Amino acid sequence: MVLAAPSATTPKPSPDTPPFIIAPTVEGLLACSDAEKDKSVATLAQAQAYCQQRKQNAAPALNSLLNTLEPGGPRGAVQIGYTVTLQLLALYRRTPQGWELDQAQVDNWMRLITDVQRPVVIYLSAGHFDTTGPLTDELLADPRNLMAMRDGKAPQLGYFGYRIAPYTLRTDSSLPVNRYRFAALDTVAKRILALPQPVRQRIVAVTLAGELHHLYTDFENGMGRHQEVRVTDYHPESIAEFRRWLAREYRTIDQYRSATGMVALRSFNEVPAPSRDIRKEALASYAEHYDAYADGNLPVSGWLWDPKGAVRRLQVYLNGQPLADVPRGFNRLDVYRAVPEITDPNVGFRYELDYRSLAPGRYRAQVIADTAQGPLEVAQTEFVVMGRDQKTPRSPTPPSASARPLKQLPGVRAWLDLPQPPQDLYYNPVARDWNRFRSQQAASFLAEFHRRALAAGLPAKWLFSHQIVPRANSTWNPQLFAMDDTLRGDAAWNHGLNMYGGMTDSAWMAGYLAANGIRGYGAPEFHPQQWKLPDVALRSLQRHQQAGARFVSPYYFTVVPPRFKGGEEHGVNRMELSPGNTKDGSDQFYRAIVEFARQ
Repeated sequence: MVLAAPSATTPKPSPDTPPFIIAPTVEGLLACSDAEKDKSVATLAQAQAYCQQRKQNAAPALNSLLNTLEPGGPRGAVQIGYTVTLQLLALYRRTPQGWELDQAQVDNWMRLITDVQRPVVIYLSAGHFDTTGPLTDELLADPRNLMAMRDGKAPQLGYFGYRIAPYTLRTDSSLPVNRYRFAALDTVAKRILALPQPVRQRIVAVTLAGELHHLYTDFENGMGRHQEVRVTDYHPESIAEFRRWLAREYRTIDQYRSATGMVALRSFNEVPAPSRDIRKEALASYAEHYDAYADGNLPVSGWLWDPKGAVRRLQVYLNGQPLADVPRGFNRLDVYRAVPEITDPNVGFRYELDYRSLAPGRYRAQVIADTAQGPLEVAQTEFVVMGRDQKTPRSPTPPSASARPLKQLPGVRAWLDLPQPPQDLYYNPVARDWNRFRSQQAASFLAEFHRRALAAGLPAKWLFSHQIVPRANSTWNPQLFAMDDTLRGDAAWNHGLNMYGGMTDSAWMAGYLAANGIRGYGAPEFHPQQWKLPDVALRSLQRHQQAGARFVSPYYFTVVPPRFKGGEEHGVNRMELSPGNTKDGSDQFYRAIVEFARQ
């Protein structure tokens, strides 16, 4: 589902509504034109150092870019601004006295924000992407600063050539990485507040910390992994926090034993952080079992392309009986890319089947489409609920509902991704608590970062998160990220939700925002990544203006001088916005920004 194109009946913002800010992320903001002219400067890093020494930055180039997008300066119901990314750990430099904030670099950022008279979103990055400065090497060498996989080692990760640092989500301020993060936050906040009042009035938002979530193997491609999953955080101090959290949740070990059936546990200190797959590894106790389904949920997910709207609803049937409606409209950019005739990436469906109350045995799940021709089967699959004794249940072949195949409908295509039959399931209540704790850990770090930003004096109205929404993608495994608690509508911060692909124009996303009570949000990263239909990008901007978003930050523009840019193409630089970049519909998005800014 997408919004209709703007028309005379499209509701317009009232005169009292703040302007809708389009604040693109722009890379290369500390590089200056003089560095490009100096042939002795060979790299972007050298260019930035060269410019900083001369108290220069890319303000002239940025002003030129923004004036191209919105000539004559910011005005009207839609205004063009920009997003600056300050990597807090990258602000440090080594001195004879140790690591100190590079005040000259901070000065240069404040000078840029002062000189560019446009609305600005300030991204204070301090998560796993904050890795460009020299301090990172020292932090990575100290296990105290890092999350750990189950073997006790920090994951070795990258992202399209970018270094990833698995910084801890624990809030202990004595940890070196947190001392540096929190000190930089405090200093930068005070420098922002010291800016002249006209400059401060241009600040639309300050987004906090970056994408805070747990990590997993194969970071670039593994977000949909459901087999042989490996996650964080098994650092000994994190496990100790888990046990203290259990004690707060359950109060006594007897209550925990009663709630979980883990009667052999004599104290919370005996509760393991589950990490072993019962199918392949020896377990000291059943409480150690962990996999993608151990928390009691089985995703029934796939995709359905129905261009004529022949399918009125989808249902999941269990052993021949209807169980529930299946939510639809999830992002499936992978399907959009792979199948030429599919022109909308929001074709995913997913139902979370809670199997905790099912008795051990074999079960058949069917996805049935309700159509004018009667019920038609999209797909069916089998799974087996196992008991703790691991004995294969003796049960008859599960019954199925009678339905003709969906392929009888012309033009309709569908596929079931999960579960792959015959999926065996082992519910471990300790794994469920482990995932709950991990999500709470991510939310606690964001809450601490937010608390410190407020204590430093930054106004609450400025403070937004900078999070992704894994559940918007029907094949992703949200347990890998463990961050649902950061997205709660009752959070203290304003929500900043990164949106890519179909999420940018999605009925599912609109429903998610409404269900979670999320209003007055921002989108700190935003790119439709679509090219098959005209006006998709324009409609996506319209949707969020109408929904009351404070800002969106298109990802991304660059003012990096051409000779400092790398020539390798990857999944990130396909999204560089320019009139000549047709990859991922980036040229269409560019034109939509220009058109929308005329309001």
